[in-house]
Amino acid sequence: MDDLYERILDAHRALRPQVRVTPLEHSALLSEQTGCDVYLKCEHLQHTGSFKFRGASNKLRLLDADVRRRGVATVSTGNHGQGVALAGKLAGVPVTVYASVSASPVKLNAIRALGASVVTIDASTLEVELEAARRAKEAGLPFVSPYNDIDVIAGQGTIGVELGEQLPGLAAVFASVGGGGLISGIGSATKAASASTEVVGCWPANATTLYRCIQAGKVIDVEETDTISDGTAGGVEPDTITLPIAQRVIDRCVLVSEDEIKAAMKRLAQTDRWMVEGAAGVALASFLQVAPSYRGRAVAVVLCGRNIMLDKFVAAVQ
Repeated sequence: MDDLYERILDAHRALRPQVRVTPLEHSALLSEQTGCDVYLKCEHLQHTGSFKFRGASNKLRLLDADVRRRGVATVSTGNHGQGVALAGKLAGVPVTVYASVSASPVKLNAIRALGASVVTIDASTLEVELEAARRAKEAGLPFVSPYNDIDVIAGQGTIGVELGEQLPGLAAVFASVGGGGLISGIGSATKAASASTEVVGCWPANATTLYRCIQAGKVIDVEETDTISDGTAGGVEPDTITLPIAQRVIDRCVLVSEDEIKAAMKRLAQTDRWMVEGAAGVALASFLQVAPSYRGRAVAVVLCGRNIMLDKFVAAVQ
């Protein structure tokens, strides 16, 4: 993992134009309301509506020709599955996506529409992940983890490189945390380019697995409850490489309530006319909670995705 930053730079160079350089938009209203210079990293405008396409594209480009012909397997509640499905379609790689039966039907249909096969399993998120990895091994297929894969993390890290190019010297970058692939990539790139920039990990208070693991210094079982930030929910693999990376790169941790997440989603729709999913709301809610500490300075909030059902979004912001 010592060469993670070099892997990120390699991905940054190699993934264009397939992976978009997403805009870093200044939010005049959020800046006025908080006293900070607030910039929104618009990953919800990435292909498939989520940052996950970055890591998936990087992983698949690095496979050898024989593996590409046989295909890959992965697990996802939606965004990662869509990212791998599209990356597979573009690269001619067959993709099988395992998911929980509780996953959003809209997201699963989107995965199928991109040409991937979907297999649902009636189990918890972590149990589905472990079972998917077992079945992939049995079938002799590479398993593309949503977070526990150095090449996937490197792909997500291209966001951090873009931030450094778009606005050097940020005071802080806020990103939501689930399995830790996004924060590990962004944090590694950000710290390499600007050691003074704070990397802020953002969690829904109802789903804090990696946060508790960081506190414990090892992977532990954490009981989670329902959250609108379904993209960050679920446990982590016992051998996850994101734990030591997250321990190294995260400077500050913020936990937000469901009410704070929903209020942030509503505020973003009011100020910038963006409809985003709960995981993006977590990052904005976390910034809003601690905004006074950054008054007068420039911060970036990563809007990691937009894939939320309309009725769920409407119910959240009422």
